[in-house]
Amino acid sequence: MSVQLKKPAAGTIPIHIVDAAGFEAAAGTLSAAQQRWLQSLGFKGAPDSHALLPGEDGSLAAVWAGVHGPGHPYALSLLPRALPEGSYRLADGPLAMDAGAAALSWQLGSYAFERYRKRSRAAATLQLTPDAASRRGLVLAESIAMVRDLVNTPAEDMGPAQLAAAAQQLAKAHGARFRQIVGAQLLAQKLPAIHAVGRAAEHPARAPRLIELNWGKPRAPRVTLVGKGVCFDSGGLDIKSAEGMRLMKKDMGGAANVLGLARMIMALGLPVRLQVLIPAVENSVAGNALRPGDVIPTRKGLHIEIGNTDAEGRVILADALAFGAESRPDLMIDLATLTGAARVALGPHLPALFARRTELARELVDRGLELHDPLWQMPLWKDYHERIESDIADIVNTGKGPMAGAVTAALFLDDFVPPETDWLHIDLFAWNDAARPGRPVGGEAQTLRTLLDHLERRFAKG
Repeated sequence: MSVQLKKPAAGTIPIHIVDAAGFEAAAGTLSAAQQRWLQSLGFKGAPDSHALLPGEDGSLAAVWAGVHGPGHPYALSLLPRALPEGSYRLADGPLAMDAGAAALSWQLGSYAFERYRKRSRAAATLQLTPDAASRRGLVLAESIAMVRDLVNTPAEDMGPAQLAAAAQQLAKAHGARFRQIVGAQLLAQKLPAIHAVGRAAEHPARAPRLIELNWGKPRAPRVTLVGKGVCFDSGGLDIKSAEGMRLMKKDMGGAANVLGLARMIMALGLPVRLQVLIPAVENSVAGNALRPGDVIPTRKGLHIEIGNTDAEGRVILADALAFGAESRPDLMIDLATLTGAARVALGPHLPALFARRTELARELVDRGLELHDPLWQMPLWKDYHERIESDIADIVNTGKGPMAGAVTAALFLDDFVPPETDWLHIDLFAWNDAARPGRPVGGEAQTLRTLLDHLERRFAKG
């Protein structure tokens, strides 16, 4: 743990936090020699910059760090891997760093996926006085790290069984109830769409399953989280190209993000009755694989024509959403790495948000921008529903042509959620394709801090 919640010990190196606007005034407190040193380094308090200030004996006496703002979630994220190994503390100064943002940003900046290869050096340590804000920041950072670890793990070590084991471990840690419905049991429990997509993965550890976690008091408002758990997506018989398949270990990114949000909710003790549902499959090629043109039943009773076996995520979500809606949740949210169309429209950093209530969507977009955890509203445009209507079944899992692909995928899911249910669908990337401070290349948690903020405001009033 590179953040230590303890009273900073003697000998820890102080970090002076400044921004560009306040740098000149803050630097005026230094000696002339120290001011010349910072000037020679070109340090002016710009965000994501830092300078090492030597003492008279040549040792490291202090660090000066430029930030976007004292509450920014990545304010200190550049430092843990850039500073020399050792213990640091935040110095008193005119720009007071928010304790929660300090814990969050430092811990995220120290993150590295080390299951298969260890870093050559440890991250620097930040000692923070423990309080509610710093503890919360650490909970958020640890939850985000869990999401990243799950997404970064290759499919060989993160199949449906291992994903279920991760959910079970999380449930045990927080006193939640766990169960899974596996293989042929899916048919007996009326979850045929999940079974149809995953049946070609014949090894028992790869068998399709519905993972369920329940937590909270019986009379609390019910929140249901549904995460797409395609642990590897070959495309099925409509097989992907080699390039298209390269990152498909991350096609369970929705499930990983749902588990991360669930961890935040449970660790912070939100007054909700939480249900987590993860349809977990591997979309494989075999003699019994789902075929283009097949028609499969669903839990809701609708029949799906398979236009393309590579549009499998919405098929498994159909059963999970219908199952979750039966409990009449106060709010249902699904997260899924669902369409390339959403990435074409919004890029990797902006998950697409679909909501039945425009005022809720606008609130989430505004809060996401404020929290630097963005998402962007796209329309549930009903006129496009005819693009997913089948000639031989109730619905087809592909639209007519490439246009509005993210919208038609959302409309497909909409058919499996009762109209009275308050429902959010988030189509995310769950991956950083380029490194930024606190956000290395690889698996990523997206929208979780924004969703947590909404849940706290909505259900933890007073």
